[in-house]
Amino acid sequence: MNVLHVASELAPLIKTGGLGDVTGALSKALAAQGHAVRVLVPAYRSLSRQGLARTEIVVTAPFGAQDVRVRVWSGLLPGTEVIVHALDAPEAFDRDGLYQDPARGTDYPDNLARFSLFCRAVLAAMPHLDWRPDVVHAHDWHAALVCAHLAWGEARSMPAWQGMPTVLTVHNLAYQGLFPAAQGAQTGLPSAARGQGGVGFRGQVNCLKGGLLSADRLTTVSPTYAREIQTAEFGCGLDAVLRRRAEDLTGILNGIDVDVWNPATDSHLAARYAAEDPAGKAACKRALQHELGLPERPDLLIGMVQRLVEQKGVDLLLAALAELMAVPVQLVVLGSGAASYEAQLQAAARHHPDRVAVRLGFDEALAHQIEAGADAFLMPSRFEPCGLNQMYSMRYGTVPIVRRVGGLADTVVDLTPATLDAGTATGIVFDAYTPVALVAAVARATAAFARPARWRRLMHHGMTRDFSWTQAAGAYARVYEQARTRQAVAP
Repeated sequence: MNVLHVASELAPLIKTGGLGDVTGALSKALAAQGHAVRVLVPAYRSLSRQGLARTEIVVTAPFGAQDVRVRVWSGLLPGTEVIVHALDAPEAFDRDGLYQDPARGTDYPDNLARFSLFCRAVLAAMPHLDWRPDVVHAHDWHAALVCAHLAWGEARSMPAWQGMPTVLTVHNLAYQGLFPAAQGAQTGLPSAARGQGGVGFRGQVNCLKGGLLSADRLTTVSPTYAREIQTAEFGCGLDAVLRRRAEDLTGILNGIDVDVWNPATDSHLAARYAAEDPAGKAACKRALQHELGLPERPDLLIGMVQRLVEQKGVDLLLAALAELMAVPVQLVVLGSGAASYEAQLQAAARHHPDRVAVRLGFDEALAHQIEAGADAFLMPSRFEPCGLNQMYSMRYGTVPIVRRVGGLADTVVDLTPATLDAGTATGIVFDAYTPVALVAAVARATAAFARPARWRRLMHHGMTRDFSWTQAAGAYARVYEQARTRQAVAP
């Protein structure tokens, strides 16, 4: 099958988080199963053009009130047979950040124009590439308007696109692409599609809603999250839309790239190790403590690598921090996000220099070193569509401590006497979103850590779980076939 992915991020060329990891790994896994895969991304200033070359293909697409030239760069995703096309429109994408102005910490005010340009340039460029997809797979709000144009816009009658099935994946429902209604014409959609039956939403433009209504099939990144987003608690205002499309919505658990995340081959680590011989993990812990200026204590070392935002439970961690400091643990945090959270974590590190270490920003090598050097990995998320770090952690023998939501509920099995004896226990799971529950979960982890034989069994159970993309890629292929049998209804 010919599969076209349309996404705003693609690892390793450009990423800010899990979206890039997923599009890169899924494309690679589908190609390994015999599908012909191409990916279209914006040519941001920070896009790595490794393996990409400038082509002579140039199309025009609207950017706000003007038409701009869009140059196509093409090549292979490094180490794969996946073809990448990067759409180069400097007016929209030659900037310091992908979505935000880093100097201000705020979204670019013309993001609707930027990603409307991207989606319309996708539709304009593909007919020039001498390749027709069998299905278009759009990812998140940045690409959702491709589905809307193919269902409701002029593109649906173009020979190159007529009858094209579409799939939209929601990686995180909290990010919807909301803009003032006055900007609606920038989408290029007909007026009927800009109303409540299309992208119109509570007096605003909602790009994701347009995709949810227009795509032939919908997916999200874990079975539990697929159920959760149909409720008022987790639906972010779109639960009614998702219930309307419930029969077309499938939750497919993300995999991880087991070539990139492999402690036996990871070049970022001080020592390499495997489930059969985990001895090198102790050297990784010592190296991490040294790198971050922590004393080499035998305490439970807890790692966190995440965006410092409310979704990830940073407020819960901060509320519990004083009590956690009464438990024999060290804490290392890598991430960036809300200024108030950054400041509070830095203050905690200054107040507890032997217990807490914080690095702001993102460092790929350090992320791997934390996964390997930490004993446990904390994810106290308010909500979590899938989560990848808990799977990275298990593969590295780092026991996850997680809240039972979304993909965390689908991947981590709580430690109990029964699950330990059955060989299924892989972590510590708690339910309530309270400091008391978080502290109790960490206390359970320290108690288990104090029993080395039990802890080694817990590590081994996680390290031998299969979180590869093989099963997920097969599930997506089945969704693509389903999309080819359904046509979206115009608003």
